Amino acid sequence: MSAEGVLMGRRAVSGSGSGLVAQLLLALICGGYAAGAALGWGSNELALFMGDFGLSLAAAIAAVSCFFYARGRGSRFRPAWLLFSFSSAMASGGNAVWGWYEVILNEPVPSPSLADLFFLCFAPPAIVGLLVLAKRPASRAGWLCLALDSWLIGGSLLTLSWSLALARTAHFQGESVTQAALSLAYPLLDIVLVSMVLALHFRRATGSRSAVNTAIAALALTVLCDALFTSPLLRETYRSGQLLDAGWFAGSLLLAYAPWGMRRIPESPPQPRQPRTPSRPIAGSLAALTPYLAAAVCTLGILYNVIEGRRVDRVVVLTGCAVVLALVVRQGIMLVDNIALTHELAQKENHFRSLVQGSSDVIMIAAPSGILRYVSPAATGVYGREAEDLVGAELASIIHPDDLGRVVHEVRRFLAAPPSEEPTTRIECRFRSGTGDWLNVESTVNRHQGGLIFNSRDVTERVRLQAQLQHNAEHDPLTDLPNRALFTERVRQALSGRRTTDPGTAVLFIDLDGFKGVNDRLGHQVGDELLILAAHRLQDSVRAGDTAARLGGDEFAAIVLGDGNDDRTAREHQVHEIADRLRLRLSQPYRIDGNDVRVAASIGIAFAEPGITPTELMRNADLAMYRAKAAGKNRVELYAPQMQTDVVRRTELATRLRTALHDGEFALLHQPVVHLTTGRVSAVAAQARWRSAQGILFTPAEFLRGADDSDRTAELGRWLLEEAVSHAAERARIGHPVPVAVRLPARRLLDKSMPPGSIEALLTRHGLPSGALVIELSDSDPRASLDELEHRLVALRRLGVRIALDGFGSGYAAISALRRLPVDVLKLDRGLVEGVVESARLHKITAGLLRIAGDLGMQSVADGVDVPEQVLALRAMGCTHGQGMAFSGPLDEYRLRRALLSGTYPLPGGAALPVLTGSALPVRPSRASSGDRIPHPSMPLDPLK
Repeated sequence: MSAEGVLMGRRAVSGSGSGLVAQLLLALICGGYAAGAALGWGSNELALFMGDFGLSLAAAIAAVSCFFYARGRGSRFRPAWLLFSFSSAMASGGNAVWGWYEVILNEPVPSPSLADLFFLCFAPPAIVGLLVLAKRPASRAGWLCLALDSWLIGGSLLTLSWSLALARTAHFQGESVTQAALSLAYPLLDIVLVSMVLALHFRRATGSRSAVNTAIAALALTVLCDALFTSPLLRETYRSGQLLDAGWFAGSLLLAYAPWGMRRIPESPPQPRQPRTPSRPIAGSLAALTPYLAAAVCTLGILYNVIEGRRVDRVVVLTGCAVVLALVVRQGIMLVDNIALTHELAQKENHFRSLVQGSSDVIMIAAPSGILRYVSPAATGVYGREAEDLVGAELASIIHPDDLGRVVHEVRRFLAAPPSEEPTTRIECRFRSGTGDWLNVESTVNRHQGGLIFNSRDVTERVRLQAQLQHNAEHDPLTDLPNRALFTERVRQALSGRRTTDPGTAVLFIDLDGFKGVNDRLGHQVGDELLILAAHRLQDSVRAGDTAARLGGDEFAAIVLGDGNDDRTAREHQVHEIADRLRLRLSQPYRIDGNDVRVAASIGIAFAEPGITPTELMRNADLAMYRAKAAGKNRVELYAPQMQTDVVRRTELATRLRTALHDGEFALLHQPVVHLTTGRVSAVAAQARWRSAQGILFTPAEFLRGADDSDRTAELGRWLLEEAVSHAAERARIGHPVPVAVRLPARRLLDKSMPPGSIEALLTRHGLPSGALVIELSDSDPRASLDELEHRLVALRRLGVRIALDGFGSGYAAISALRRLPVDVLKLDRGLVEGVVESARLHKITAGLLRIAGDLGMQSVADGVDVPEQVLALRAMGCTHGQGMAFSGPLDEYRLRRALLSGTYPLPGGAALPVLTGSALPVRPSRASSGDRIPHPSMPLDPLK
């Protein structure tokens, strides 16, 4: 089924529920009315009211429904629904007048009256509306047959009705001419309406079939009730509110429901059918049934008169003669129509013969011996050979030799199969054309008197298109290099067959360093041009038997097949040289739009091992490439098994890190920042430690070394900031208002996960006073926008947050950041502080940086001050604060509060400065940084005791 068919089917299913509710509601209302009419409505007044004004209301609803439906539809059936609306309005008016006399005036309805005028105006618009809904004949003969069909039905009904009742009505004594005319008008109009209903049943249009059927049913029910009303049996005893009114009521509501019910229950899409000869418009079911039905009804009317012993009425004779005459004319038209149909069939036979002769497909009949007995003229246009030249030739002579064996095998298999199980087969091969070229031909083969019929067509363009699609599926659309799927298949082929034991086969994974920056700075169009040029260089650098591919983004790969050399070392050296030359080639400037664009290349190499799979070999090359990027980029790395071990370790570490925060495995420590002149604790630096199951504390440098999960590191940063502010606020409340410094990367401040209002909300929630939070800006990424960073830092300073530039003196972007950013504190890099005593060069550099800080009116903090000599040297240079093991290591909250109670640390003077350590938790000795140095056993754990 097509997508449209599926959609329509779904709409039909979804609309069936609401349509069923509407049908149930309609049946409930009509059933309630019928029950009230059958049971007597409870009182005569209520019965009269419901029998008159109830019918008027139902007809009015039908009129409004049909009118609004016709107003909102633009189809050719719109006039029909407008006429139905007018017809229902007439019925509503007639019932309203009837109710005026019976209910309001409480007197009998006069005859004739205004109600009769309304009721007589009901049938004509309904009849015209049915004509509009009928399927329009295609010719004049069709219109004539439609008129004859209607007369055959109407005349037959008139003959029978006249014999049964209308004759007595016409000769009823004591009635005026007007009353007699009214008595005959109602049944005659009903006969005409019935005739149209029956005619439309056979000739209704295909569109809106549900609505048309419902409208026909509504009018048929109304006509039936009219016929019962005008019959002698009920005419004298009818009163408003009886059960007969339920039929009129139901007919009006059914007509009101007709158009909208069709919209609620859409018809399912037509299913495809087998092609068949369409019937002519005037030779349908009605043409076969109408003559016999008309003759039977007329006969019944005449027989009734004979049985009753009456003389034959002149009306019956005239009507019967008219029906017989129409029957003769109708049969004559059918005879002419049959003759025309026979002529048409003969024309179609000639037409189909012409189609075979002029078909673009070549039809060939081959004898059991393979000799061609018939070839259609289309062979000239398809094969470029005359059909007469092919007749008498062997079929094998025009089939490509490479395809002949396959064709013969398929033909023999087809002839051996039972015809009932396999009536046809399909063969695709190459045929020789008149120019000597080979055409791809698809043939449908059928059996024919022991031989075969070939219905063949040229599919050369389709085969070429399929080949192009296959190429597109296996190649990168930008560079036209093989994509990952084809490259994996080539690796699989290289590892199978005769190369299984060749240890020289290697896979190279290549990543362009700095490509993202090219996209960001110059745009994706320049990036695409760079990828195309890089692909050309890669393709030119590999051998003819090797494969270069683009795996996606700026990642490329190449497979270098082995040369059979058993010397593994020599082969590794050779492939390493190839990769290095490729690295230099890819790292040369690219000339794009008059500009030199530079990128580097990181390459990983993995050699095939016995039993290795393509997936494993490509994974090894990928690991080597990432090791090259981690080692500084623009280099070549050879895969080693240790790389896989490192990956497993990093994966396990990252997995543990994901749950560490939620399981409460992180501890918050603080290291005091001491004023180098007074020895007072002026601030504390918050630091996170990860406590392992064995009680060992890991520093951030250790547990984040292999965890490249930016979400986890961001979550850790948020935890550290939240905990540091919370503890600082608690200390301030108990009388220790010491500022807390939290280290945050610049990229984290610009991350959307930390919106500008989050820090303000944090400070407000915990009630931390202004100036009590110091943000240490670390990891100044040169790609970060200084404009955005400056805007963010200015907003933080408005909140009372102080800004410190961490690691000053180590990054090339430090001076630029100092010039642009609103910085309050300069924090010297640990590398400068460690050599400030031993190295005169570092001494001068540090002194210059401190002089800059003093000139700018900034405070300075030296990180990593571990020995008294560094304290003396830094104080002499003008450094204001220090942080390190010379004063204290990271402290837990209990020891930190004890240190704050003491207030000061002793500074170097005449005696050696005692070193305060004192993390109450054990620190891993093998990986302790200088900030977490393990104290000597002779040193006291806490001199403040």
